Amino acid sequence: MARSLRIAIVMNPFARKRLVGDHAHALASELLGRGHTVRGFGAPPGAIPRSGSMPTVDGGVAPDEGLGLLGYRPDLILAYDSLSPAAWHSARMASRLGAALVLVEGGQPALGRPLAGLKHFVGRRIWGRGVRRNTAAVVALDPVAKQDVVGRGFSESLVTVDRGGVDLTRFRPGLTSEIPARHGVRGRIILHLGRIEPGRGLELLVSAFAATVGRRDDWSLVFAGEGGASGHLRVTADRLGIGAHVHWIGKPRGEELPGLMGVSTLMVTPAESDDVSSSKILRAMASGLPVLAADVLRLEGLVGHDETGLVVASGDRNEWIAALQTASGAPERRKRWGLRARAIAEEQHGWPAATERLENILLRAAERREREREPDGVARTESA
Repeated sequence: MARSLRIAIVMNPFARKRLVGDHAHALASELLGRGHTVRGFGAPPGAIPRSGSMPTVDGGVAPDEGLGLLGYRPDLILAYDSLSPAAWHSARMASRLGAALVLVEGGQPALGRPLAGLKHFVGRRIWGRGVRRNTAAVVALDPVAKQDVVGRGFSESLVTVDRGGVDLTRFRPGLTSEIPARHGVRGRIILHLGRIEPGRGLELLVSAFAATVGRRDDWSLVFAGEGGASGHLRVTADRLGIGAHVHWIGKPRGEELPGLMGVSTLMVTPAESDDVSSSKILRAMASGLPVLAADVLRLEGLVGHDETGLVVASGDRNEWIAALQTASGAPERRKRWGLRARAIAEEQHGWPAATERLENILLRAAERREREREPDGVARTESA
């Protein structure tokens, strides 16, 4: 059995739940199951699973509530978002306590998000150097996140790309949904999941759908999401004569998403930039749903070309027409893609497998931090 660590998970209270909350919650649950002691900081009550009564360093039992990082005295601090105040506080506490600091970076772009841009500016200028100096390892959730943290001055040798995990019980093949019937959707479903905004390749997708199966009664294009471009896309679909086969169902609730993926035939992500989430592809894989994905950096390596779907040139209408023609006309190939996607999800992307990889990073970071301590067991003093 691996060594048991006392782990503090520190979240940025202002981070979007999509980026931090699901990852932290699932990781904490798995770490608890692997024998570690876990406490969450900066998160709403109940957001991060936690240990019960906790032994203190002197052999007593600490109260369940009210422990700050100084009272908890973790072996390792796991903090999200290297430019956040939470990471800065974690770096200072890691230095003071002699704990290892591991950062999780999601690499979400600041473009079009003024508050995120301000946070990035302040983080870089005020506390970025102190965070870098006290960090033992960085887990980047995708290649863009790695690119970002290396660009901020972190040594590339400290950064590991690991996309986290997916709930294989919640997302699985064979689920059903009433959403298509509720919205009058007929036939096989090509699903786009996410924001309906300019710059996401959606007009190209509608055009490629119109040029392939868009006029057939046995195929539908379904947009599951919200955004300001939906009106323009409706007009485009009507102009191309496929308005009856393009459906707008809004943003599905979290509990509806597994069933919607379960009844879909293909998922499409025609991104034209890296302002796109990769977690939806992990969920599609777990659902046995083949994916046609653009070849942008954030999605790199997620879809195996002609293994779990197709990788398509971003922004190339002819390539998307060819991909939709190939995928729609090959039911046996789609079946093979879906089976392989589920198998890879089980082998590599379930939370037990993902946590084992992350646990190894945490253990190495803790051991490296211990080796940096003075012989008398007192951590070196570092200014944060």
